[in-house]
Amino acid sequence: MEHLILWTNTPLGEGFGFNGNILETNILNLSVVVGIVVSFGGDTLRSLLENRKQTISNNLQQAEKRAQEAQEKLAKAKSQLEIAQQKAIEIRQQGDITAEKEKTDSVNKKKAEIARLTEKKEETLRVEEQKAVSQVYQQLVKRVITEAKKRLGTRLDSTSHASVINFQIVLLARYKAR
Repeated sequence: MEHLILWTNTPLGEGFGFNGNILETNILNLSVVVGIVVSFGGDTLRSLLENRKQTISNNLQQAEKRAQEAQEKLAKAKSQLEIAQQKAIEIRQQGDITAEKEKTDSVNKKKAEIARLTEKKEETLRVEEQKAVSQVYQQLVKRVITEAKKRLGTRLDSTSHASVINFQIVLLARYKAR
């Protein structure tokens, strides 16, 4: 009660009177409101802030986990890419080797075919040449025999007769030598 008396004894304009400074009033009001909010809603605010902190922490951990998984997938993909590139190089090299081998085989086959055809041509030419020589020889022998018959029919003397026989012997010897 003593306090009430103090309020009544204070002259008007002194004490808690009207303060015209807005800044001081606002600071005073704000500190009172913050004090009330902290005292009554402090625990709730702390728990909200703690929940938000935990949510952010979980989100960061999940993001780090996903980033790590992405890094692992990237490393795996790079490894697979390197393996695929190596296989592609091996396939290309194998293809080059196979193409070169096929080229060499083809060239060798063509050379063998050319050699076989050349040999066949030479053999055919030899056979045809032998046929021609044989035909010429047969015609010559026929002519010689015909000529010999004519001369024999006209009664040759002994020297002409010996020369014709010797000539025939030489021709027959040459023919048999071939």
